[in-house]
Amino acid sequence: MNDAQPKRAVVIGGGLAGITAALELADAGLAVTLVEGRPRLGGLAFSFRRGELTVDNGQHVYLRCCTAYRWFLDRVGGAELAPVQAKLDVPVLDVAHPRGPRLGRLRRDALPVPLHLARSLATYPHLSLAERALVGRAALALKKLDPADPALDGVDFATWLSRYGQSGRTIEALWDLVGVATLNATAPHASLGLAAMVFKTGLLSEPGAADIGWARVPLGELHDTLARKALDAAGVRTETRTKAEAISRTASGSWQVEVAGETLDAEVVVLAVPQKETHDLLPDGALEEPGRLLGIGTAPILNVHVVYDRKVLRQPFFAALGSPVQWVFDRTDSSGLKGQGQYLAISQSAAQDEIELPVAELRARYLPELEKLLPAARGAEILDFFVTRERTATFAPTPGVGRLRPSARTRADGLYLAGAWTATGWPATMEGAVRSGFSAAGAALSTLGRPHVHPLQEAA
Repeated sequence: MNDAQPKRAVVIGGGLAGITAALELADAGLAVTLVEGRPRLGGLAFSFRRGELTVDNGQHVYLRCCTAYRWFLDRVGGAELAPVQAKLDVPVLDVAHPRGPRLGRLRRDALPVPLHLARSLATYPHLSLAERALVGRAALALKKLDPADPALDGVDFATWLSRYGQSGRTIEALWDLVGVATLNATAPHASLGLAAMVFKTGLLSEPGAADIGWARVPLGELHDTLARKALDAAGVRTETRTKAEAISRTASGSWQVEVAGETLDAEVVVLAVPQKETHDLLPDGALEEPGRLLGIGTAPILNVHVVYDRKVLRQPFFAALGSPVQWVFDRTDSSGLKGQGQYLAISQSAAQDEIELPVAELRARYLPELEKLLPAARGAEILDFFVTRERTATFAPTPGVGRLRPSARTRADGLYLAGAWTATGWPATMEGAVRSGFSAAGAALSTLGRPHVHPLQEAA
């Protein structure tokens, strides 16, 4: 039997975690208000205008195994706008090969795991025959690990790889090729638990788990425009440019959220903001050791954007070896660029050494590197060059971070946490953010006595 007056919820934060929590709570019949300090939704996966271009702040991809984010795309009506490739196919170009630039590919077959990658690894030109054989040994050992084992959290990935004979070249050309992009850290700075989760789920679970998907439209169309429409349709009151200033408990046991010019009353509050902001807003006693949140570090991502006067890349993306360049994506169509030019975005994860470099220095570094990788760029005119910096793009997946990540529940009834930095079991990805929103909403509904099965459980 439904309550005469619906329970009220306030979700603080309009990133993917907050949007998910708000949708789930509204779908369960709660009266939901979502507040976001920025003028848009989407958190750190957003778009902005630069002249005639619509620019993503950074290149974001997901994998077929990212079932929560795929649910999100379906829920907001954007699945067709961010399709997944039919089969994993990653061009990998090594410009430092002794015989000149050499192209290899990481592809999968339709064979069962782990045979689905066997042919690709057997012919991968960036590793020697002996190195390829040792990759197989490490992969089999990795498959036996339990990513949830707390002992793995305190070990760095590089130490574990060295135990299984992985050379520095193998780590660069394979493990870090994938790991840096997904973990935002190199192997020495990544928790073995999180690395094991990435590689087991993406490469060693189902043959198609690592097939790559990315938006063919600006991220803002998915995470702001379509998300806002979905929230409106669900009855969520969405307030942007509205920052939560304080959270307090009332005498009756409900909650009050102070925003500029208004006090919002609620039985449920979901804090879906970064860890430092969460720490600053938490009421006393909500967590046993709130200071642990400040121990969860952050890691930067740098994106270098180049617009050429002609087409210089014939593939949608590629990864690079022997170069400062990590991944390059063609953003021409999604940005709305007209004419014969081409817009490329270079995505640089784990960018601690470059995040503060001046634009002129980055230009001097990356334009010659692109000319090495792409011969067609050597005579092309640069129409635009700019940089986007996300200094706190993700939480740092360092060894030991697992024990610092809190669950969705707090010690205060009715107050829940969400965000990719919470204890999702995933690194800081769009998938982890959406999963955290599910967890927060599910915990809230359970406390309210409303059994709730989120869509991922239904699919299972």
